Amino acid sequence: MKKSQSIFVCTECGTESPKWFGRCPGCQAWNSLVEERPVKDRTEVSRSGFSLASSGQPVPLTEVRGGQEFRLGTGLGELDRVLGGGVVPGSLVLVGGEPGIGKSTLLLQVAGLWSTTRGRVLYVSGEESVEQIKLRADRLGIAADQLLVVTENSIPAIIAMADAVQPTLLILDSIQTAYCPDLTSAPGSVAQVRQATADLLRWGKSAQVPVWLIGHVTKAGSLAGPKVLEHMVDTVLSFEGDQAQFYRIIRATKNRFGSTNEIGVFEMRDTGLVEVNNPSQLFISQRAAGSTGSTVVATIEGTRPILVEIQALTARAGFAGTARRQSIGFDHGRVAILLAVLEKRAGLHLEDHDVYVNVAGGVRIAEPAADLGVALAIASSFRNLPINPRLCIIGEVGLSGEVRRVSRVEARLTEAAKLGFQEAIIPQANYHECKKIERLRLIGVENIGEALDYAVSR
Repeated sequence: MKKSQSIFVCTECGTESPKWFGRCPGCQAWNSLVEERPVKDRTEVSRSGFSLASSGQPVPLTEVRGGQEFRLGTGLGELDRVLGGGVVPGSLVLVGGEPGIGKSTLLLQVAGLWSTTRGRVLYVSGEESVEQIKLRADRLGIAADQLLVVTENSIPAIIAMADAVQPTLLILDSIQTAYCPDLTSAPGSVAQVRQATADLLRWGKSAQVPVWLIGHVTKAGSLAGPKVLEHMVDTVLSFEGDQAQFYRIIRATKNRFGSTNEIGVFEMRDTGLVEVNNPSQLFISQRAAGSTGSTVVATIEGTRPILVEIQALTARAGFAGTARRQSIGFDHGRVAILLAVLEKRAGLHLEDHDVYVNVAGGVRIAEPAADLGVALAIASSFRNLPINPRLCIIGEVGLSGEVRRVSRVEARLTEAAKLGFQEAIIPQANYHECKKIERLRLIGVENIGEALDYAVSR
């Protein structure tokens, strides 16, 4: 009998090939094909390993009985916000982030809180011994009889344990260390990660028990392993933050049961992660009064308005024609557009100046309502004129220099007034529609020139 040969699988799109190519024939990605060896016995194990119980014969959608949405709280309000209100029974959640960012700490805290209110939790670690887990639990103040910990890498053994102890929550740290004995490839390979995730998904759906997985990330910051891993799970949570800072941000990059726009903010302390209920105050608390190149913008993350500080610095370039443009927390391409608008529409000659933009606190801003704040911060640094520290700035900037309407402006202004801001620059289109906010003076502007005249020319 001819021995079955290895196949090559694309980590980006899942395309299979009988031989290796430098470029995937499916998605055209370079160096994405990884060797996947055949299973020991294909008659007993499916190579995909993925199957769920059939629902029977096809029926009209109108005859399907709609189930009432039911969610389980984790005990951490900020995490529940990101999940859409809590955990859906039987869901598979993947948590990714940089090494040392606090993924294991977060899930151990969730396990401790869950076990005290909802029953038994099985915490499986493939990287640490139970003694190491105990040390972390002591530091976090976790002592729960219903929290069961074990060190195990074999997926069949983990599922057997879960069947025996009947947990209400299963946590695996991490999916890259788990393996299926039926596959000959090493743990962390494309085949192993896909098979292990499929087996845990099948078990969680059938038992209606939430399963949480911790995932490693690559140098580029993306989740390690095949792209199909993110497609298989129900929710992908990204745990972000600067390890030199005290706060962490968790956001959903995929959520089948809720929004992907919400963020949760935590502060890292010696005793673990503490929820930050008012992130706006945290992000602007260290703002230096009277400094140039600093503005405060009101952005929307999901359903919550958040005020963040924009910092900009301009300095004359060392060599003509080699000016640098660098941004952290704000789209680099958007900064280039705003610089072009400032030069063309406002007369600021920045072609021979290095420009640096930073969103303080490690926050990433994606919405265009922060455009005007970024532009005024750059202008403030260039002209060396400070902006009123009690001025909040809201507005999208178009290519012709116009300041365009933004959504939910009243919620943004209410948050600004709550934190003691006295003035706010907003688009003229929003000015006529917006209700007056107590103790907050509104300045409507139609273009970037008007905003500069008011904020940076005094």
